[in-house]
Amino acid sequence: MTAADVHDAGPEVSRRLLESSATLSYDPASEIDWNAPLPDGAYGLNPEWSTLYGTPLWDEMSERQRVALTRHEVCSIMSTGIWFEMILQQMILRDQYVKDPANPEFQFALTEIADECRHSIMFARTCEKLGVPAYFPRRHVVELARLFKSTASAEVAYGGTLVAEEVLDVMQRDWMRGENVLDIVRTSSKIHVVEESRHMKFARHEIREHMAGVSPTRRYTSGALIAVVAYFIVNSLVNEGVYHAVGLDTRRAVAEVAANEHRKSMMRNACAGLMEFLGESGLLPRPAVALYQRVHMI
Repeated sequence: MTAADVHDAGPEVSRRLLESSATLSYDPASEIDWNAPLPDGAYGLNPEWSTLYGTPLWDEMSERQRVALTRHEVCSIMSTGIWFEMILQQMILRDQYVKDPANPEFQFALTEIADECRHSIMFARTCEKLGVPAYFPRRHVVELARLFKSTASAEVAYGGTLVAEEVLDVMQRDWMRGENVLDIVRTSSKIHVVEESRHMKFARHEIREHMAGVSPTRRYTSGALIAVVAYFIVNSLVNEGVYHAVGLDTRRAVAEVAANEHRKSMMRNACAGLMEFLGESGLLPRPAVALYQRVHMI
């Protein structure tokens, strides 16, 4: 497909996404039963997605601790999701600033921002319902993100967005089907998966459009920058504070997570489609591959 073909397809892609949004969207305020009690034995996420699953420490934990840990882990992931969705909204607004409001791309971009606002509120209410405090990335990551959200544009902005959305999408597709997972998490995951599928299509199209006909140097630089963003996002998903919160030795827990081959395999499988797309787009230079390997995305 030529650069002109990619550009010409833009309005049609956005128009289809707008039609999908009009026919299949959810209101978390009414779709989720916020007053329903939380069953004592239900997990926050599928045990297989726990960072400690498959480790000696997991085997030593009581069932109560395992349930509590998964609830703190899912809320840590949701808190990180809120943090990045706020970054995403600012980048999209900058990208669409003074663009033609009659263009379907402009209209879908604002639709995506509205979706992200609802998702963030949904995640916030879920964590509140579970009684889990907010978990935030480390201070240096928060400050670096201030720079990123204020300067990132084009394929780097949409690439960072796609990384966050794709990783969470694979996890939540399992959570929404988990029979031993809390209903509130299953329903919020379903809502997010359905609506984020449109966001990912939009991000992929924007990346293709921005990358059409660019120089090898730009591909190399953009690919490396997207990998840096991915590195910090993945490292921020589960805050180390979750282990202390459920009475575990944090130092031991962190060490076992770092050596957890099951966890590494789950991450590689979750990122397979994303890595394939980045490779096809010419956004996997050697420095990027090295960073993805460090966080087990490849």
